[in-house]
Amino acid sequence: MDFQLKTLTTAQAANEKTDALIVLVGSTVSDPASASKDVLAPLIAAARQAGDLPDKPGKLLALYRPGGIAAPRVVLAAIGDGTPASVRSAVGAAIQSVKAASPKRVALVFAQAADGAAVRAAVLAAADASYVYTTTKSKAKAEPRCITQVTLGLPGSAAVAEAFRMATATVTGIEFAKEWGNRPANFATPTLLATAAQSIGAMPRMKCEVLGPKEVAKLGMGSFAAVAQGSSEPLRFIVLHYQGAPKAQAPVVLVGKGITFDTGGVSIKPAADMDEMKFDMCGAASVLGVFRALAEIKPSINVVGLIPAAENMNDGRALKPGDVVTSMSGQTIEVLNTDAEGRLVLCDALTYAERFSPAAVIDIATLTGACVVALGGVRSGMFSADDALARALEQAGETAQDRCWRLPLDDEYADGLKSNFADVANIGGRAGGAITAAKFLQRFTAKFPWAHLDIAGTAWKSGAAKGSTGRPVGLLLSYLLARAEEAAQTPAASTAPRKAARKTRTAT
Repeated sequence: MDFQLKTLTTAQAANEKTDALIVLVGSTVSDPASASKDVLAPLIAAARQAGDLPDKPGKLLALYRPGGIAAPRVVLAAIGDGTPASVRSAVGAAIQSVKAASPKRVALVFAQAADGAAVRAAVLAAADASYVYTTTKSKAKAEPRCITQVTLGLPGSAAVAEAFRMATATVTGIEFAKEWGNRPANFATPTLLATAAQSIGAMPRMKCEVLGPKEVAKLGMGSFAAVAQGSSEPLRFIVLHYQGAPKAQAPVVLVGKGITFDTGGVSIKPAADMDEMKFDMCGAASVLGVFRALAEIKPSINVVGLIPAAENMNDGRALKPGDVVTSMSGQTIEVLNTDAEGRLVLCDALTYAERFSPAAVIDIATLTGACVVALGGVRSGMFSADDALARALEQAGETAQDRCWRLPLDDEYADGLKSNFADVANIGGRAGGAITAAKFLQRFTAKFPWAHLDIAGTAWKSGAAKGSTGRPVGLLLSYLLARAEEAAQTPAASTAPRKAARKTRTAT
C-alpha cells in the first residue's frame, strides 16, 4: 500500500481529490465552526450538536456527496481523547465502512493537531483494516486490496514525518509476517521459508545463512533434528544478520519458532481446526517481518534472527512418546508428548544463540494452548527472569499497541518437568502449562538475558476473520528502536567487546 503524508487543514481537505475522505474528530475540536469558515467545520459542529457524532472512539457519521466537498464519500470518525488506542479504533471502523464502495484512494485527515503516536496508530489501523490475502487464490476469485493509496493529512505534518516513516516501515514488516503466516503449509515449507529469508538477506546491511540437516547434525542439534525426522520436508535452520551498528556492539537475538505445519506427531491433534496449525510458524514469520522492517528503517543496532524451521509430521521414523533426545547443550530430554515440539526446536536455537554473546535473546513462539486460555487474544504472554528486559518489552508493547503480560517463572513450576530417564521431560502437567513450557526453555538461557513471548493467542484469528495478525512485529520493533535510541545516548555501554561469531555454511 502507498502511504503519503501531507499537510492538510480541514479547509484544505474539503478540496482533496480522493474517493473517500475520513475526518478524525477529537474532543479537542470544541467549536470548529467558530475557528474556521471551511465547509467541514460547520458539518462537524452540526453533527455534534445534533448528537449524531458522539464523542466516543469509533463512532461514525457517513455522508454522501455533501456540498462543497470534492470527495463523494465523507466519514466523520470520533477519536475521543486522541490516544493511539482511540485513533486505531476509529480508523479501523472508518476504513471498514468505506471498503464496500471499493475506493482506491482514501484520505485520512486529523481535524486537530496529532502527535507521532496518533499518526502511527492511524497508519497501522488503515493497513490492517484494508489488508487482503490473495497469494493462493485464482485470478478469477482473488479480490485484491481495493485501497491502494492512503493520504494522511494533518496540520503541521513535518513534526510527525519521522513517526510516519517508522509506521509505514512497520506496516511493511507486519504484512510480510502476515503473508507468510497466512500461506498454507505446502506454500510455506521450511525450504520456502528459507527462500523468503534469503530475499531479505540480499538487502543492504543484511546477511542470511541457511543450514540444512547435515549442518544441524554436525552442530549436535539432536532435539531440533528429532522433531523434523518424521517429515519428508527437510529442516532448515535460518540465520539472519542485520548490522546497523559497529561489530563490537552486542546484538539482540530474536528466535522464532518455525514449525511450518504441526500435526502433533504421534501425539496427534484432533482433526477439527487442524488446518490452523499452518500458523505454528508465526513466531518465525514475525522474525522475518522484523528484519523486513529493519531493512526500511535502518536503525543503529545489531540484530540476529534464528529460525529453526521444520514440519512435525508422522512416518515410520517419527519421534515417539518416551524417546530421549540429546539437545545441542548436551542436556537430554524425555519426550512425553510429541505435540510439545516447539520447545524442542527452540531449545537448540537458544543454545546456538550463545555464540553471538548477545545483549538479549527473545524467543517468539505459538507455544501453548494454556496461554490462550490465560490471556485470550488480547495480550501475548511474556516470561523473563530479567526485570529490566521484561519492563522494556512491556513498555514496547504499550507504545506499539501490541501488548504483552508478564507471567511468573517461580522455580516450583519446573517440578513437573522432572524425568526418571533424562535430564528433563518436555512437558509437565496441565496446570500452569504456559509457565512450565517457559521453565523448560529457561534451562537453555543461563548465559544471556532472555525473554519468551508466547503468541499462541495473538498470532492469528479464527472464525470469519481467520488469518495472521502479524503480531508481535510491532512490539519487537518498538523494543529494538528504543534500544537503538538508548545505545545512541550511551555508546560506551553498548559497545563492549564480545567474542566473534563462528561462521556457518549455507546448505545446498
